[in-house]
Amino acid sequence: MSQLILDLGHRPAFGREDFRVAPGNREAVDWIDRWPAWSDHAPAHTLALFGPAGCGKTHLAQVFALRAGARFLGAADLTVNTAGDIVAGHKALVLENGDSVANPDAFFHLLNAVKESGGFLLLTSREPPARWPVTLPDLKSRLSAVPAVRIAPPDDAMIEAVLVKLFADRQLTVAPEVIAYAVRHMDRSFAAMRALVARADAAALAEKRPVTVPLLKSLLE
Repeated sequence: MSQLILDLGHRPAFGREDFRVAPGNREAVDWIDRWPAWSDHAPAHTLALFGPAGCGKTHLAQVFALRAGARFLGAADLTVNTAGDIVAGHKALVLENGDSVANPDAFFHLLNAVKESGGFLLLTSREPPARWPVTLPDLKSRLSAVPAVRIAPPDDAMIEAVLVKLFADRQLTVAPEVIAYAVRHMDRSFAAMRALVARADAAALAEKRPVTVPLLKSLLE
């Protein structure tokens, strides 16, 4: 099976229908799907998704943002003076890599503002908030109370599904034996999957050939 390779760039598909539900991420998906009824299951309106790089945190954050009309925040957006205004203008917010926020006072103000306004905040990180290196006692206490849902590393079925999606995001269709070879020989991480697909795409374009088992073999060796 071959595929015409066009150097048109790629756009990841972030729709809810593009996300494969598996045992390792089912709880996280259930939380996103049940919004805005988070308060029925936890005392706070803040939720944290944590797991290794590339495990689907950003995808689910995008799904949540579309569902809730949420604004994505950057760590640099948060200051003590801006936290209240940010919350006042948006019912829902997403803060990725929440453990990278350098201003603990601003973060504490953000959590308070979300709670007081009845809004919603989705956090993502590699570790749960209770393990973040926070020294401000009030913030540490508040983060420890945030419901935290782990997205587990992938099993074989998940790796296959994610590889197919990553290739499809780049307008590439590959044969089943190519996917099977990758599953058997690549590092078992989401970051490794993304890197392999990007390298395969670049090599296929440069060599004007489809993505095949021999091509993947040359890259993995």
